[in-house]
Amino acid sequence: MENPNYSIVEINGPDAAFQPVEKSRGKNAKQVRWVLLLKAHRAVGCVAWLATFFWSLLGAIKKRLIFRQGVTVASEKLGKGKLVLRVIRVFLVTSLAILAFEVVAYLKGWHYFDNANLHIPRTLDLQGLLHLVYVSWLTFRADYIAPPIQALSKFCVVLFLIQSADRLILSLGCFWIKYKKIKPRISGDPFKSDDAEAPGYEYPMVLVQIPMCNEREVYEQSISAVCQLDWPKDRLLIQVLDDSDEENTQRLINAEVSKWSQKGINIIYRHRVVRTGYKAGNLKSAMSCDYVKDYEFVAIFDADFQPNPDFLKLTVPHFNGNPELGLVQARWAFVNKDENLLTRLQNINLCFHFEVEQQVNGVFLNFFGFNGTAGVWRIKALEESGGWLERTTVEDMDIAVRAHLNGWKFIFLNDVKVLCEVPESYEAYRKQQHRWHSGPMQLFRLCLPAIITSKIAIWKKANLILLFFLLRKLILPFYSFTLFCIILPLTMFVPEAELPMWVICYVPVLMSFLNILPAPKSFPFIVPYLLFENTMSVTKFNAMVSGLFQLGSSYEWVVTKKSGRSSESDLLAAAEKDLKATNQPQMQRVVSESELGELNRLKEQKESASKPVKKVNKIYRKELALAFLLLTAAVRSLLSAQGVHFYFLLFQGVTFLLVGLDLIGEQMS
Repeated sequence: MENPNYSIVEINGPDAAFQPVEKSRGKNAKQVRWVLLLKAHRAVGCVAWLATFFWSLLGAIKKRLIFRQGVTVASEKLGKGKLVLRVIRVFLVTSLAILAFEVVAYLKGWHYFDNANLHIPRTLDLQGLLHLVYVSWLTFRADYIAPPIQALSKFCVVLFLIQSADRLILSLGCFWIKYKKIKPRISGDPFKSDDAEAPGYEYPMVLVQIPMCNEREVYEQSISAVCQLDWPKDRLLIQVLDDSDEENTQRLINAEVSKWSQKGINIIYRHRVVRTGYKAGNLKSAMSCDYVKDYEFVAIFDADFQPNPDFLKLTVPHFNGNPELGLVQARWAFVNKDENLLTRLQNINLCFHFEVEQQVNGVFLNFFGFNGTAGVWRIKALEESGGWLERTTVEDMDIAVRAHLNGWKFIFLNDVKVLCEVPESYEAYRKQQHRWHSGPMQLFRLCLPAIITSKIAIWKKANLILLFFLLRKLILPFYSFTLFCIILPLTMFVPEAELPMWVICYVPVLMSFLNILPAPKSFPFIVPYLLFENTMSVTKFNAMVSGLFQLGSSYEWVVTKKSGRSSESDLLAAAEKDLKATNQPQMQRVVSESELGELNRLKEQKESASKPVKKVNKIYRKELALAFLLLTAAVRSLLSAQGVHFYFLLFQGVTFLLVGLDLIGEQMS
């Protein structure tokens, strides 16, 4: 207490010392200045990022579009695709001409009827002729162009609201499943024998099929994952169904099968000389083998799928005591979902598809579209439904619809995940989406008579026709392309048919918010997702038309290119295996010259397969034409002082530009 280090506070009341201090007190000019400087720094950083982005975009336009360096033009194989491109070009040229005329009219003050400078001239000089032409254009636009655009826009808005209601109902169903914790469960010990004299476990016979075609990037990891399935070896047979027409790939796959066969795995290699029917023909040929009759279930995995060892023990038990169950479908998980912006946007779509669409339909309807892989079928259900047919490129949806018409039920397991890849390039993704949207329309034409004449309940028929096919496969790409890529830019030149703000902004953002809920980490990409989905509507609309009218490309099957990504656990296991190999002494083994030559040749083939191939970007003309059309409409919206329309058209046009220049799959994110 000789040197006290305390102060005395005078308290006027009992709570005076604890009263909150006003925030405005204590602030001085220096603090305010620092706050303003920090805000200015953030604003400058944002502007700098936008400037860098647009500068890079201009550089890409100069390199790829003007000088054509390292790019090729994507060809339009179909007359229908070329027709769509011609129509878009006509719209673009017309919009540019109208924009030039509107700019002149705007500068002269002729842009509104109530403008005093707008009058029908009496003289036939140049100024009067322009007045006359402009007034005639306004009259013609209001009387003949605006009404059909308004009628089409109202029709598309109605379809848009119906599809939005469907998405909302599906999302509410998913929330209900989460709230009630509804999911398929396994009761008891399904493999335990009921025979008291011979207690033990009885496992059913399971056939595993891995169809592949020229997929040398992923064959090794998929075969390795399937061969490590936790199931009795004498109750499991693995078929590697190779449709490759590359001899080197055939040798590599055959050698991989031989390696696992020497380890005691019951695995066989099948190769078809004539590749008819694509994947459906491959599976049909494999199911025709005599030994298939000894098996009760068949699991199917595409070449890039890597199931966990417990996959069969999590899926096959659901068939026990449920004779009406025909399919158990597992969910996909993606090893490369964070590779670039394109893979992130695909992950949003597929998460909604599995978490919401497949799960809700599986719980409430016991029916959904088979995803073609990562599923287990009861072989009896396949046989009674007619087996695999080669009539469409969506053989998975085809067999699912026919099995549903025969009364079989499906189960979706949202908590059983199988690792796979999503396309990392726009070219591969575009071809995949074309097949996924042309095939259902082709199948709808073929299945409609069978659906109408089937013996299932009327509400199931209505669900198949109205929801499964028409709403989710036909209406969605139609209204998305027509409303946001055609009508919206047209309304900038025909303001009498202007779309309301809630159609352009509020409802699409709400639907994007619902779509992104199953992937909450992707919320920062909600705006790019909305813009990219509108951009993809061009490909989906073109595919839908080709499938509906049986055009040539609806039968085209292009194997989706894979990159051979491995999961983090696979990489750690490989590293641990290499470490053990380096620590253990090498075993000496005598081989003949022929065996040594074969091993060296396989090693060289693997090394040549692993060499990176230089990527060649493509230019997509339809997307570029629509990009310039939307940007032209954005410039026109400035004349009408429509801020929201301008920003939407600007960003949508830039998105089309990125896709058209094949920049969406680059490492931009």
